[in-house]
Amino acid sequence: MTASADTTPAARRIPLLIFAWLWVAAPFTYGVYRLVVNLLKLFQ
Repeated sequence: MTASADTTPAARRIPLLIFAWLWVAAPFTYGVYRLVVNLLKLFQ
């Protein structure tokens, strides 16, 4: 009795982890970008 790689809990969790990291990282990255833009405008 062997389990295929696609049915293991860790394999099924990978897309969810990628989605969760993108859900957090995308707005954070945009916020850091806007912060840098505003700081550059402030010191011009």
